[in-house]
Amino acid sequence: MKKPVSSRKVTAKPANKGNTKMASKAKSATAGEVRIIGGQFKRRSISFIDAQGLRPTPDRLRETLFNWLIADIHGARVLDSCAGSGVLGFEALSRGAAHCTFIEMNAVQSQRLRYSAEQLRLDATQYQVIQGQAEQVLKKPAEFLLSLSPCLLAQSTSASTPIDAQDSKQNSEHYVSPFNLVFIDPPYADDLWQPILTALIEHQWIDATSVIYLEADKDLTEQLAVLAATLRQNAPTADFQGFDCLKQTKVGQVVAGLYTLASS
Repeated sequence: MKKPVSSRKVTAKPANKGNTKMASKAKSATAGEVRIIGGQFKRRSISFIDAQGLRPTPDRLRETLFNWLIADIHGARVLDSCAGSGVLGFEALSRGAAHCTFIEMNAVQSQRLRYSAEQLRLDATQYQVIQGQAEQVLKKPAEFLLSLSPCLLAQSTSASTPIDAQDSKQNSEHYVSPFNLVFIDPPYADDLWQPILTALIEHQWIDATSVIYLEADKDLTEQLAVLAATLRQNAPTADFQGFDCLKQTKVGQVVAGLYTLASS
């Protein structure tokens, strides 16, 4: 006769409070992930936090954008002015851009951008992350960015912005090289693209060779015309005439386009 199996009281082991706390903290800090869709880092994921207005550009629109930029991206100096997840800047680096400057207002997300760059094993000479409001950062003296990113220092007098008046007298061959490609994709509700674009033009961070990407929840054609008229009155260069639209598309409610500065 078989002996009856005695019942045993099983006591669950207490969870490791330290690990639980760390996991909870990581979960609360990360809202989601977005994948890079092309180039060296294709299929690699980058994470972003849960912050108001932070919404990565959708895959479909990114694919269209970088198809547009296929001839412009290699070796480009890029500015991701409202970086958010940083996916536009990291996608550009993945596809051969030489350097990307990320500007992000949220301090926690700025740290997340640095973490993502480290995870992708980017060299320190390939990127910089600046925490602040783009429209304010771009108004600061040129040496502020140069101190963080020497690759923006050009050796050609064809570049438009001297580092400062004193330095340009002593060493006139050194100039701030304009960005080749600028992404302006701020939270739609804040309508920050106008002050950012104004700062870029007035402080000569871009020139007629620069390509500008604008993303919004509406067609910006009329507003760009009004902004151009205002800027012409105080244009740093006499040949500024406005904006030329190179490409434009609409994906759902999002309107996106590529622009250059029109000149006479």
